[in-house]
Amino acid sequence: MAEAPENAAPTPTPAPPAPAPAPAPATSTPPPKSGIPPRYDLDAKWDACLDLSIRRVAYSSLAGAFGGLLLFRSPTTRWASVALGAGVGIGAAYTECSYLFNGAPPKWSPKVSTPSAHSEVTALSFSLNPG
Repeated sequence: MAEAPENAAPTPTPAPPAPAPAPAPATSTPPPKSGIPPRYDLDAKWDACLDLSIRRVAYSSLAGAFGGLLLFRSPTTRWASVALGAGVGIGAAYTECSYLFNGAPPKWSPKVSTPSAHSEVTALSFSLNPG
């Protein structure tokens, strides 16, 4: 049975909603903790280089071990393939770390030499000269 409206408990009025906080200004990158620009932050570069080196050497050694298991029967050649994989990983890590510390290598453009008129005349004179 429904209660009479005079016996019902009073309902509290809802509180007005709180204003939303102002959005934070958008920035492209958060500032570094130490205030050092990322270009000069050697700690971050060494961390990235160490992480990269460990992963590259481990993955390429595993690839060499897997390839050695598939291709070779002798334990010596299998270990040689693991060593080759580790060497490839070390070389790749070294190259990537040198890019991290020194920046990208310069882009060399090939030198295109245009043949001079004198060389064309000389070539023609040799080809047209009988004997």
